[in-house]
Amino acid sequence: MFSEKEIQKIRNQFPILKERIYSNPLIYMDNAATTQKPLKVIQASQNYYSTMNSNVHRGVHYLSHKTTLYVENVRKKIQKFIHAKHSSEIIFTKGTTESINLVASSIDAFIKEGDEIIISCIEHHSNIVPWQVLCKKKGAILKIISIYENGFLKLTDFEFLISEKTKIVSISHISNVLGIINPVQDIIKKAHEYGALVLIDGAQVPSNLDLNVQNLNVDFYVFSAHKMYGPTGIGILYGKQKILEKLYPYQFGGGMIKNVSFDKKTTYSDIPFKFEAGTPNIEGIIVWGDAIDFVKEIGISNIQAYKKKLLMYAVKRLSSIDGIQLYGDDRNFSKKSGIISFNLYELHCFDVGSILDRLGIAVRTGHLCAQPLMNFFKVSGMIRISFSVYNTFKEIDYLFESILKTKKILLK
Repeated sequence: MFSEKEIQKIRNQFPILKERIYSNPLIYMDNAATTQKPLKVIQASQNYYSTMNSNVHRGVHYLSHKTTLYVENVRKKIQKFIHAKHSSEIIFTKGTTESINLVASSIDAFIKEGDEIIISCIEHHSNIVPWQVLCKKKGAILKIISIYENGFLKLTDFEFLISEKTKIVSISHISNVLGIINPVQDIIKKAHEYGALVLIDGAQVPSNLDLNVQNLNVDFYVFSAHKMYGPTGIGILYGKQKILEKLYPYQFGGGMIKNVSFDKKTTYSDIPFKFEAGTPNIEGIIVWGDAIDFVKEIGISNIQAYKKKLLMYAVKRLSSIDGIQLYGDDRNFSKKSGIISFNLYELHCFDVGSILDRLGIAVRTGHLCAQPLMNFFKVSGMIRISFSVYNTFKEIDYLFESILKTKKILLK
């Protein structure tokens, strides 16, 4: 585990952590929503616009060539980061949400009336609504895996729901609400036995788990840069080459065509460019490369081990508070990431979050883009804290004290 000196060295790389919120030091615990950015990522953005700003894949001049090389190098860097077989299997998108929408839209031609799609009740809205829309459009049936009270998936439900009619299973790798690491490898294996494709929503994964898409044998995997110390507005869809080649393009325009003609059939580029119409988020792609370097320098396994310690310490401290309800808490820390969602008895999550904010603590409150899960637990919302490598045990102590203070203020 990191020493206090090593954590301080990491923290020093994040300028925003020196900010003060209502005269209090910033304690940022909303990392499941987005992580803060280290100085090398911030400087990379300035460097891009200062030294190489140009469009990609279409110019013969020096800057265009240089920028294109940088973009394609990052594609290869992501390929290695997730252990994909080919760099062409990496499709740049706006983020996790667009990646899921891309797949839901592009497999449209392969879905017919009566086909079935399986998701779970813990999914983020981004992994619910696209499938609802597809099912409504094609007359397909959406089936839902339920959960136990501790938040873990009922795999017996999944085994009962899946059949030869199942065309795609779409499941989150880590719940953005409960922090539970789902048994995606088992789900993928079972789905493939029935000939179904599998998409894994990995939004919470890249800075939490070592990811090997080939070992998972997953068909599609999606995630964003901004939850792993990178910029917003950029993410990827990983897809197996043989599957991507069969899918129809999601958007149309420059960069994704081989030939356009009024007299002959318009033809499309090979993957990955077939799915990358228009000018991409060039700066975001290039800067993401520096964020990946940052993660690799620290080490995924080191980050994971440290966040596990923070999680265990936080659960221990928070559990001692009278009237607190922790969700997805069965103390099986081997199957949890650094996310804790909770409520305080008789207090609304927005009120709690607002007072914590005045004390300098940034948390997420509300339905957390997971209203079906809120309905399962019979609550309108929750308070979520989520850790990153720059959080500390002292910050957890301050959070604990601040929650006690908040209770006194609100229960007067």
